[in-house]
Amino acid sequence: MSKIVSWDELLRLREQWRQEGKTVVWTNGCFDLLHLGHVKSLQAAKAQGDILVVGVNSDASVRRLKGASRPLFPQQYRAEMLVALASVDYVVIFDDLEPSRLIAQLQPEIVCKGEDYADGKKPVPEAEVVQAYGGRVCFLPLFQNLSTTRIVQLIAELTTAKSTNCKS
Repeated sequence: MSKIVSWDELLRLREQWRQEGKTVVWTNGCFDLLHLGHVKSLQAAKAQGDILVVGVNSDASVRRLKGASRPLFPQQYRAEMLVALASVDYVVIFDDLEPSRLIAQLQPEIVCKGEDYADGKKPVPEAEVVQAYGGRVCFLPLFQNLSTTRIVQLIAELTTAKSTNCKS
């Protein structure tokens, strides 16, 4: 069985996990240039429970969130990279801009977000949904302030610097 599942498959698995008394953890993101920050965050999320489900933004939702130049890699590629990690149990691709609707259906016991959401400056729209069914939101430490956006910026800066230093 593939670790990349449809939404219907995931909901069927969720019922089984409920019966088995397993703690389900959810986290989500674009994961559009997998880096050590992602790996550490996913390991920390997995440590919160028995089953880690990772929601991956579809290509269309990444474009709406990040702009026309993203994603760098298609959704299937990003999903396959994630399921290759030992900490990730299942991946589901979703089109929503934020996962509140999905979380309301899945009802994971724990929803993990980066600690950059903990101070309240960035909205956590799914928090109300999670609290309504008795789950909890867990904020995970960030690893050396890494982000795909920052890595893309650094590559662009290096490329620009290199091209301006070239002689014709």
